[in-house]
Amino acid sequence: MAEDEVYLESVALTRTLPCLAEPGKIIVIGSPSRDLSDVLPFLATLPNIITYNPDASTLTFRRERGFLTLYRDKVIVIQVDNAEQGLDLLAALVDAINATWTHRHELAAINTPRRAPRPLDVWALLPQSNCKVCGEATCMAFAFAVLQQQRAVEECTPLAEDAAFVDRRVTLEAMLGVGA
Repeated sequence: MAEDEVYLESVALTRTLPCLAEPGKIIVIGSPSRDLSDVLPFLATLPNIITYNPDASTLTFRRERGFLTLYRDKVIVIQVDNAEQGLDLLAALVDAINATWTHRHELAAINTPRRAPRPLDVWALLPQSNCKVCGEATCMAFAFAVLQQQRAVEECTPLAEDAAFVDRRVTLEAMLGVGA
């Protein structure tokens, strides 16, 4: 990588805390070697973004397990197994930030806020029939399960199979960043 393409040298592990969301796991807090404000609008174009607030310079990604939040001057990763895994995640983050920065000219920086869908946002796009075919008692319960990644959109049989719901399904998949 050319010198001007390296945005971030490192993220130093500064602290660990017990993770209240999942006992036995830790929260890893890191300090980037450089202010992240300039790279956040480009990182906001990546998949798995839950929220982005350009005014506060914060960006939250969904990880396979837990979340990773970037601030201009710190990084917080929750539900980490141990400090060694935390160091590995921070090193991978540096690589991802530098790769994004290298390709920033190919990306359209995002400068507007993004927020995670809420249960009512998902519910509004579901059939709202409470048919229970998905295994949940109500469409609202299914909406919560989808947002918690315990259920997939295609598990809603009416939404997946009824042509009358194609627009809703496509909108829901786009909102959640899933689907074909």
